[in-house]
Amino acid sequence: MSKKTEKNGTARDDIRAVGLRATPARVATLQLLRDATSPLTHADVAECLDSIGVDKTTAFRNLNDMTDAGLLRRTELGDHVYRFEEIRHGEHGAELHPHFLCVDCGSVSCMDNVQLTAGSMRESSKVGEVAEILLRGKCNDCK
Repeated sequence: MSKKTEKNGTARDDIRAVGLRATPARVATLQLLRDATSPLTHADVAECLDSIGVDKTTAFRNLNDMTDAGLLRRTELGDHVYRFEEIRHGEHGAELHPHFLCVDCGSVSCMDNVQLTAGSMRESSKVGEVAEILLRGKCNDCK
């Protein structure tokens, strides 16, 4: 069991706590997303879970069920592809952290420590509320 799982409870317990059945496919899906270093697409999840017999339809349904239950966050980064990631303990479903999207290879990286400055927050509040920060550029492998 990973340190992250020990600290936050088991995937099985967390799934049950939101009122879902803790099926092997759901447990594997949540654990996969907990262990991931960046958000994963439905195709990524389905490919990873195919070896344990989870088909694409089940993977899609489980991703959506756990998103609806508040365990996962679904993000679309302007490329018309939904990506899923765990909502960490202590976060609310609406709290989004910044992402970096490589314009060449499409890789996505979480940037937990990037925040708008106080001045940027004041300026942006003149036109609305910031819901998400998305940085686009070339990753280190593509530049």
